[in-house]
Amino acid sequence: MLLIVIAFLAGVFTILSPCILPVVPFVFARSDQPFVTDRLPLLVGLAGTFALVTGLGTAGLSGAAQLSEYGRWISLALFAVFGAALLFPEIASRLSRPLSGLADRFVASSQGQGATRRIGSAVLLGAATGLLWAPCAGPILGLILTGAALHGASWQTGAALAAYAGGAACSLAVVSGLGKRSLDLLKRSFGLGEGLRRAMGALVLLTVGAIALGIDTRILAYVPSAPTNAIESRLVNLLATKKPVPAAAQADRIVRVSSTSNVSAPAALPVQGRLPSLDGATSWLNSAPLSSDALRGKVVVVNFWTYSCINCLRTLPYLKTWAQRYHDDGLVVIGVHTPEFGFEHDAGNVERALGDLNIHYPVAIDNGYRIWQAFGNQYWPAFYIVDAQGRIRYHHFGEGGYDEAEQAIRQLLTDHGGSLPAAARQPVQATGAQAAADPADVGSGETYVGYREAQGFASSQRVKRDAAFAYTLPAQLPLNNWGLAGEWNIGAESAVPTARQGRIAYRFHARDLHLVLAPTADGKPVRFRITVDGAAPGAAHGADVASDGTGVVTSARLYQLVRQPGPVNDRTFQIEFLDPGVKVFSFTFG
Repeated sequence: MLLIVIAFLAGVFTILSPCILPVVPFVFARSDQPFVTDRLPLLVGLAGTFALVTGLGTAGLSGAAQLSEYGRWISLALFAVFGAALLFPEIASRLSRPLSGLADRFVASSQGQGATRRIGSAVLLGAATGLLWAPCAGPILGLILTGAALHGASWQTGAALAAYAGGAACSLAVVSGLGKRSLDLLKRSFGLGEGLRRAMGALVLLTVGAIALGIDTRILAYVPSAPTNAIESRLVNLLATKKPVPAAAQADRIVRVSSTSNVSAPAALPVQGRLPSLDGATSWLNSAPLSSDALRGKVVVVNFWTYSCINCLRTLPYLKTWAQRYHDDGLVVIGVHTPEFGFEHDAGNVERALGDLNIHYPVAIDNGYRIWQAFGNQYWPAFYIVDAQGRIRYHHFGEGGYDEAEQAIRQLLTDHGGSLPAAARQPVQATGAQAAADPADVGSGETYVGYREAQGFASSQRVKRDAAFAYTLPAQLPLNNWGLAGEWNIGAESAVPTARQGRIAYRFHARDLHLVLAPTADGKPVRFRITVDGAAPGAAHGADVASDGTGVVTSARLYQLVRQPGPVNDRTFQIEFLDPGVKVFSFTFG
């Protein structure tokens, strides 16, 4: 229920985002019409169509993308007719009968024919507006869509999408009401009724042309949406401050957390529940299968992670240190690998990652999300500390809080009869991508490349889903925007260059830049070359690239490409793939 309420609030705040601008002219053009029979049905049609089409997409229906694309062009044609009718009265008179007949097909009624025609045409225009509306995938909407992608569509997903669209519709209703008052004032004061009607028609036609040519997306790429993202991030934190509850009682809430989201004070260590069953694992690595009963008498740390998640990687040095430091005292660290991307479902990829990351403690492969759901977990990374009686006594979501967590481990080991030395412990050392982030200078956030959750795309061409298409980079990239050059096939989860010399550029502000990459479908390595501000990275090269900017994608994982040793400023990163077929998933920073 909390997710639905917060989704509604996020939709309300969408009015502050530039992403709402393309649909405002269509709503404003109906501002002079009655609310109940015209403006309200339009907004209902907008919210309903957006929730329906987006819901079909999250349900994984194969025709959803095509339905949305075809509907978009039908909607543009409908609004072109609508704008022409406002601009030229003679066109309106010729089209009134056919449009009324079309509306009558949507609304079956035997009485009040005039009102039902107005309602029907308004719902039709609202549905068309919903097909044109492509809101920014901010934290809330991204959370809903990711949850649906991982867990499958559910009534919670549908309700959250409807709440999000309903919140946006409420904001647009306020805009429409203010527009009506303004229009009424102008008509009474200056007698501009006919001129205003024509001006709104011209505005609608200009908007249709801008959307059809992709001008709207090119303009919006240069308009920051940070205010609404910041508001939505605060709303996400409201979700994160709830204590874990059984999965059946939760809405889908799946978030990568880069900093502390929830800390239970280790001094009190209250009982927070019992260790759920671990039987949902599809397989185990580094160990025979473990059960909750077999772990009785041990203090257990259960860590939810996925091996390409940068936030998860930065917690590993602490988990590995605890596993080694307290093994003889009765501590067992268990990693629960719950995948995000498709390649992370491959147990062979996970096993290879364990070797690369030097992880020797037991890891449960949770491809079905059964352990995740048993814990009611919704975060990467997350860990739960269980006492010797099988009771959860401490949990933490995100990076940080390591001293408090180790204090909780020591306290529970001591309570179980252990005798731990009080001497100062050696600090944990981490290198490469596992080194702690520089939070004071991180001005860029995780950015997905696949169209399902992509944002900040600044190439001049509109994204062609699941089809090869040629893209070009803009002359300048605004901060936190990215673009493609060459021929690419952009899928829901990743983008793939279909020819050599495919390039991707990103304007970022952070010490580190990482990119999740996978080799070709047949496993062939892919060579690449990177530049920072047009030059080889030199001393700013990351762990997976040479100082001259060259590197090779050999396996599906996160690659650290930039680590700046000096001052952190806005930089333009570019990577060129010398071979086709690489899969590009997401950027992360630190």
